[in-house]
Amino acid sequence: MTTEAPWHLVFMGVSGSGKSTAMMAVQELLGWEFAEGDDFHPPENVAKMASGRPLTDADRWGWLESLADWTRERDEAGRPTLLSCSALRKVYRDVLRRGGERTFFVHNVGDKGLLLQRMESREHFMPSSLLESQLDTLEQLQPYEEGMVVDVAQPPERIAAMVLARLGLEPRG
Repeated sequence: MTTEAPWHLVFMGVSGSGKSTAMMAVQELLGWEFAEGDDFHPPENVAKMASGRPLTDADRWGWLESLADWTRERDEAGRPTLLSCSALRKVYRDVLRRGGERTFFVHNVGDKGLLLQRMESREHFMPSSLLESQLDTLEQLQPYEEGMVVDVAQPPERIAAMVLARLGLEPRG
């Protein structure tokens, strides 16, 4: 008897794109374990971003590896996961894919004005001044990458329903 590997959904996109909100809407339907990627940043990364300086690849590698490790632990236990992570470049997504073979990216995209409005209306260590550097770094999800693109102007519940429909998942009963 063969069992399918568990799903690992990564909600990706620039700051303010509603990654965590969309992830939590899916979590509400499925009940899966989730992690906020921001919680895995070392204090140096948080301090750097809070001071308005963008992270470099060197700053991100250890952080991405810790996210992949978190996913791998659950994958090996047969447990599906939800993760919010900017995953701005394909090489970053490649690291995250090491966590489990059924890693699926939900790329949250939106109008720059909406993203700025969201960033300025919340309390977060990432200042809105860094949005431009994130947009410059962003490499769009490629057709050959396992995933889907969602417009963040839609309500989170709609995004969650689209994700479940795309993957053929049923809400928990």
